[in-house]
Amino acid sequence: MLSSRLSGPVLSAFRVVVGLLFACHGAASLFGVLGGVRGTGATVPVGAWPGWWAAVIEFVGGGLVLLGLFTRPAAVICSGAMAYGYFTVHQPRGLWPLTNGGEPAVLFCWSFFTIAVLGAGTWSLDALISGLRAPQQFVIPDTTYRWHDEATRNLHRHAAENVTEEYGGLVSRIEHHKITTGAPSAAWRSTGRLSRMPRSAPRRGQRPAGPPSLRRTR
Repeated sequence: MLSSRLSGPVLSAFRVVVGLLFACHGAASLFGVLGGVRGTGATVPVGAWPGWWAAVIEFVGGGLVLLGLFTRPAAVICSGAMAYGYFTVHQPRGLWPLTNGGEPAVLFCWSFFTIAVLGAGTWSLDALISGLRAPQQFVIPDTTYRWHDEATRNLHRHAAENVTEEYGGLVSRIEHHKITTGAPSAAWRSTGRLSRMPRSAPRRGQRPAGPPSLRRTR
């Protein structure tokens, strides 16, 4: 089905987008690029808790998810980091994510949780490594099966023709023996073989050999 064929690529595209956006958040906090922390151009002090460690998780974890390498462990760590950030930073400000500013944290948390459950998808380094480690399997194309079926049908057809021809010759030899001798030979009746049947008609003037007589001889 079309949905089954598209599930792998769509999941891979979703993983790439989520990982890229998350890695951009980490790069902005660590290196001051893309506007820096909250658009100020500043960076998070090294080792500061929890901002610097969260930025490291965002940059490294988002990069691994983006590449599809160690996807499930990285996605679990990123999801847990966003859940921790929401309940420690945003939840005290209000009950709903719409009022406490925690919508990005919720979206990232559940997005990474989905990736951790479903995997990296078709287009990922994990899938490539798994394919290299798996034993190579030779896939026979459908044309080979069609050729095999056609060859099998031809073989059966030729065998049937040969059997029909041989059987026709067998019947003609039996009929010829009946006409020339009057009845099948005793050897044929006992063994069912034609090896002992006369191969030629009796000579002119020679009485055909008939079935054995049941009259008593004196």
